[in-house]
Amino acid sequence: MWETNYIETSRGRFEYFVAGNGEPLAITHFYMEFNSRGNLFANPFTEDYKVYLINVRGAANSANVEDDKQLSLQEVIRDLEAIRVALGFEKWAFAGHSTGGMLALQYAIEASESLTKVVAGCTAASNAYASHPNSIYSPNNDNYSRIIEIMELLNDPATLQEERKELDYEWALMSYYSEEKLKSALMRPNSGRTIGRNLDYFRKVEVKNFDLREQLTAIQIPTFVFAGEYDAQCPVEFGIEIANLISNAQLSIFEESNHNPFIEEEEAFKDFVKLTLHR
Repeated sequence: MWETNYIETSRGRFEYFVAGNGEPLAITHFYMEFNSRGNLFANPFTEDYKVYLINVRGAANSANVEDDKQLSLQEVIRDLEAIRVALGFEKWAFAGHSTGGMLALQYAIEASESLTKVVAGCTAASNAYASHPNSIYSPNNDNYSRIIEIMELLNDPATLQEERKELDYEWALMSYYSEEKLKSALMRPNSGRTIGRNLDYFRKVEVKNFDLREQLTAIQIPTFVFAGEYDAQCPVEFGIEIANLISNAQLSIFEESNHNPFIEEEEAFKDFVKLTLHR
């Protein structure tokens, strides 16, 4: 179990969970809510880092959202910076998966002086991923209509908890190389419940103008990018694009993974985490 903590900052009170030993590394996601069961993406990092798994504004016991503008990528970065300062760190590392990876890239652009390194995986530097036919978020993808329906249902307070579980499973299954791996993952302690309001803001507001590609060329801190060869959310081409745009980025492609290499190729992902220690 992860240790539950709270921190008062200049931007409000935030909840976070701690595990592991080593240099500090923050992990969060744009629209997920964590608890003391930890998170399957965060777990591999605890062998080499002291991991701070953070609930963003609007998640569980973190600061409330008073205005939707507080949910922008830039505002989330400002919250993370307030947390870093309140914890007393001059610098820390940051790792993000999927939309968390977009946060990692934004963080490296906005406040690289506060970071020792960033890890960004199964993600994209622009909204172009949403028009790629291999992405389930593209209107040209066979799963698109159902994904939109699932998102709307998850954002509906009237959707019952049991139905939410079924919807989460259906969404997740589209993003796994094999259903066996998904079923195995569901047997393990994990957290990461979707926060409807945050997800709704991301897909209806934030992603519309999302494009960091020109800014990536300015990133100078160590950057580690990972991608799944069969990623159905952010196709592998977008991970390759990120690595090509950041001059000192190191790219790892997991050849038997969809959107979750840290589960689908767990041992290889642990080797990837070790790689991030040596730059």
